[in-house]
Amino acid sequence: MPNTVLEAIKMGIWDFEPRERETNRFEATQALPGTAEKLAVLSARVQRGLPLWHPSDRRTFDDSEVAATR
Repeated sequence: MPNTVLEAIKMGIWDFEPRERETNRFEATQALPGTAEKLAVLSARVQRGLPLWHPSDRRTFDDSEVAATR
C-alpha cells in the first residue's frame, strides 16, 4: 500500500487518497493561490504523504474571506 500520491502513481493506482490526518499534524498556509510559495507547500505535502488541502489554507486573494473561514 502506497504512503504518498507519488508512490501510488508509480504503482498505477490513480484513485489514491492519503489517509486522513488530524489538521494539527500539518500547518495551514497563507500563501496566495497559484503562487510559487503555495505550489511549494502543496508539493511538500504530497512528498510527505499528507492531504493536499488544510481546512485553514488561504483559498482566495481576498483577505476577508481568509479571516471568515477560521
